[in-house]
Amino acid sequence: MTEKPPLKYLSPQDWELLIEDFQSDVVRREKWTSHYSPLSILDLALSSILRKDFPLKLSLISFLEEFSDSLFRNFEVQLALDRLIDAVRSVVQAPHDAVSFSSALKERMVVAVTSILICIGNDVEVCLGQLESLVELLLTIVNRPSHGPDRQMRAVACECLRELERAFPCLLAEIAGHIWGLCQSERTHASQSYILLFTLVIHNIVTRKVNVSILNTSVPLVPFNVPQFVVGGSSREVSGLNFKELRRVMAFLLESPQILTPSAMMEFMSLVMPVALVLELQASMLKVQFSGLLYSYDPMLCHVVLMIYSRFVDAFDGQEASIARRLVLISREAQLPLVFRLLALHWLLGFIGLVPDSGGRKKQSIVEIGLGFFYPSVFDPLALKSLKLDLLAFCAICFNTFSADNVGGGSSEVAGPRVSVVKLFEDGLVSVSAFKWLAPWSTETAVAFRTFHKFLIGARSHSDTDSSTNRTLMESTIFHTLERLLVEMTLEFQRLVPVIVAFVDRLLLCHKHCWLGERLLQTFDQHLLPKATIDYRLASYFPIFDRIAENDTVPARGLLELLTKFIVSLVEKHGPDTGLKSWSLGSKVLGICRTLMIHHHSSRLFLGLSRLLAFTCLYFPDLEVRDNARIYLRMLICIPGKKLRHILNLGAQLPGIAPSPHTSSFFNVQSPRPSRDLKKSRNISSYIHLERVIPLLVKQSWSLSLPTLGIGGDKPGYLENIMDSEPPVDMEREVDGSSSIQIISETEKIDHPQEPLRVMDSKISEILGILRRHFSCIPDFRHMPGLKIRISCSLRFKSEPFNRVWGADVPATDLDGVDALPAIYATVLTFSSSAPYGSIPSFHIPFLLGEPPTNGYSSGQKGSLDIVPVENGSEEEESFRAPVMIELEPQEPMPGLVDVSIETNAENGQIISGQLQSITVGIEDMFLKAIIPADIAEDGVPGYYSEVFHALWEACCTSSNTGRETFPLKGGKGVTAINGTRSVKLLEAPAMSLIRAVERHLAPFVVSVIGEPLVNIVKDGGAIRDIIWKDGASDSALDVTTSVNDHNEEPLQLKYIDEEDDRESNVNISNKNIGCFLVLIFLPPRFHLLFEMEVCELSTLVRIRTDHWPCLAYIDDYLEALFLS
Repeated sequence: MTEKPPLKYLSPQDWELLIEDFQSDVVRREKWTSHYSPLSILDLALSSILRKDFPLKLSLISFLEEFSDSLFRNFEVQLALDRLIDAVRSVVQAPHDAVSFSSALKERMVVAVTSILICIGNDVEVCLGQLESLVELLLTIVNRPSHGPDRQMRAVACECLRELERAFPCLLAEIAGHIWGLCQSERTHASQSYILLFTLVIHNIVTRKVNVSILNTSVPLVPFNVPQFVVGGSSREVSGLNFKELRRVMAFLLESPQILTPSAMMEFMSLVMPVALVLELQASMLKVQFSGLLYSYDPMLCHVVLMIYSRFVDAFDGQEASIARRLVLISREAQLPLVFRLLALHWLLGFIGLVPDSGGRKKQSIVEIGLGFFYPSVFDPLALKSLKLDLLAFCAICFNTFSADNVGGGSSEVAGPRVSVVKLFEDGLVSVSAFKWLAPWSTETAVAFRTFHKFLIGARSHSDTDSSTNRTLMESTIFHTLERLLVEMTLEFQRLVPVIVAFVDRLLLCHKHCWLGERLLQTFDQHLLPKATIDYRLASYFPIFDRIAENDTVPARGLLELLTKFIVSLVEKHGPDTGLKSWSLGSKVLGICRTLMIHHHSSRLFLGLSRLLAFTCLYFPDLEVRDNARIYLRMLICIPGKKLRHILNLGAQLPGIAPSPHTSSFFNVQSPRPSRDLKKSRNISSYIHLERVIPLLVKQSWSLSLPTLGIGGDKPGYLENIMDSEPPVDMEREVDGSSSIQIISETEKIDHPQEPLRVMDSKISEILGILRRHFSCIPDFRHMPGLKIRISCSLRFKSEPFNRVWGADVPATDLDGVDALPAIYATVLTFSSSAPYGSIPSFHIPFLLGEPPTNGYSSGQKGSLDIVPVENGSEEEESFRAPVMIELEPQEPMPGLVDVSIETNAENGQIISGQLQSITVGIEDMFLKAIIPADIAEDGVPGYYSEVFHALWEACCTSSNTGRETFPLKGGKGVTAINGTRSVKLLEAPAMSLIRAVERHLAPFVVSVIGEPLVNIVKDGGAIRDIIWKDGASDSALDVTTSVNDHNEEPLQLKYIDEEDDRESNVNISNKNIGCFLVLIFLPPRFHLLFEMEVCELSTLVRIRTDHWPCLAYIDDYLEALFLS
């Protein structure tokens, strides 16, 4: 067996190439790792470092440190560390040579090996021997205190030991006494490193609560052994801390800060303060010894004092003012570095927030101390000016808070006994007043408008929803001052218009402060437009005009008048040299007109905008502008508002919906998609099922469809539509095509005489008041979102037929359990219906797993599933179903069918699309509870429902006096009337069966139960609650709601059509009456269904009244199914 040839030494040029390849990419790195193993590279590097004539020693050390974690694998860590520690020992013990083994090389080698051990040897048990060897070597170096020639080497060794102690806490805990002795013996500048090392050891002992003795230690310094509690990960007893020894150590440490540098001082205090808290040392000791550092001119030392204050606030009680005064003076020292001055102001902001002050007097005194010094100086740097202006805004917020607390919750605009918030604002802006003459993109301009925003918003947070806060801000003097300032600047300095527009946009884009931006636009409309000069410079205000045109809360009249005057001036000033200018300005004016038409109702713009466009298309000198104005005028006259906005948006989204950020043709190109297989998609409804969660009582297979009646007939149709309450005008109106509006012409008004004067009693007046209040809560679906009904469904699909049609050719033995079941991704269900259900939103399902096959799916296979049934099989079954919610907005309460289309993706990328089984919508899906007004208390709801029931019962009577009354709907535009009808239904069912059916299906709609026997039965059931209970027999007959024609003296008898004998044809329902149910059902969008169910022992008579007679076609089947359920 031949031995491997010895490794060839690499030349300096080879090492440079190797380092470059390792730093570049993995491909070039493999060129070396394929010929040399990581340990071979390490051996070559270490042998090169130990050679005297090798020039790239420091580069090799850096290379090993940089790539140690990726160069050495886990099983090579111990070998690599052994060789590194042997090498570092050789380097450290080598005679000092300024060329071959200099002090810098030794220090760099020690640091590199320590870093490598911490990175790749994080497991103490794995690298225990190597860790002990390295620590022993470092302790040997530091165990020569006050030795002059190697003091820098000893300092570096202490730093390495400190990093090892930080990586492996309490590593040096057992030799803490020796380290303390070395700290006391060291007299060179390396004593700082000794003290920081000792402080970290004490910090870990105290925080980890390790029971070791510092003064009486029996463990030698060398040879070093890792403590057992570090290896095992367990700590010693908590009660074993020797507080007496630790206090002596702290006394020694607190005497040593005078030899520490500022950076070392900050690290020293961060370690000492937790120890002081555990040892319960008096905070006054730290305050007395270190508070004087605040008066130094080093930011690190000042930061140390603030650290102590943040940890021991109570110890500095009464000295807050002196600390704040010192920070203010630091910010005013011009000879100090700018960073230090900025830090002082930042510290002051944080310091004020830390001051414990229940009454606010301490904070107020601190703010008053700095108030006279916060005004920026002319020669202050801009960054310092910006921060001082922030502090002035902060002072204004603080003084407003103090004043509000003093007056008991009110707000005040006075910042103090002599200074107002407005004066703070105006005096602070003097330092950046040059922004008015500078370019709009200058930094000083940005600082000024940033100050505007801070003074305006103040302490109003974005989470504040109190409307009184908004009203207070609108009425504040600072807001009025800022309004006046912005208008004056806009009129005087036109170059600032883009910055002012950006300021307004910032407010408009904020959901909390958008009303401030709208108020500023209203201010511009009221005060800027009348003062604007009609000349060519008016074009500089066009960005503001655009914002006014985009906001529908600002009336467009003033803007249209100004633009008309501007167009007239352009026509008058036109000459040979103004051709291009006239075209540019005219086109911009038309752009503003287009914005107005997009965001405002055309009826509000018609008069002023039509005059402007007519004058432009007749007299403007530029042909293109005239043509465009003519097109806009024709569109304004001929096209209704919604379609006009759609056309002007160039087919994009309507206002209020953000368009796509990518409008270029590149982003509009759709990515290629797999082709659809129409043959496979034909029968997907046989294995993909969308089913109702709650089945219908009545499987309705038909619906009553009535023809649309013409407008203007002599008699109203059965289905009377909602009418607009506003009288028609000659001007063009926006009409929604989805709803029918009855428009009465002036001729018809003349032909038809006015209705006779109606006289009503107090009872009818009270009923009308109840109905008006009720209908005012019902939304007019033509002008606002209507009421929605929701149908809960579930989507599922069968695995076996799905795999046969769409599955990939994968052997069944490759997968089992859940992995063998197919899945569909990114499913989109689209709904449509010929019934008047409005626009039905689609439903998205990200993922759905197929149902397991019924055969061949044994219990053993179920055991491999990730989905394990908890209680019974229903839990597992639900895992293969996706809940689907269908939202309908009915415009007429009628049953119907909802057609369902599916588009989804199989696991192999195929697109599945097709029609599913339609979902049946029944009349019971339309049942909703009546809307409750906002001012009805919770305990008043049953009474309100009862009042509405009785009022509607009377109004739906054919002989009612309320038939000609109209009731306004919510939204203020539509009115409706009640055309009632009535019916009756006899249910031959035992009383208990019907009561249980009512409790199960109609409980939410029951408003009252009458009759003592029935009340007792229903109360015991507990399903019906929070209603009106009437035990008296006098209330059972509904004296108010039942007319005389409803009852005769004799018992009510129903005669059947079939020829039967008298005994069977006459059904007497006068058996014992036990009570009555009153049921109120709301049928969207605006109709009602009322039941009076007189419950007898053997049968029940249901009296029905409704203001939508077509629904009676479905109620008969529903009541029969109600009993059968």
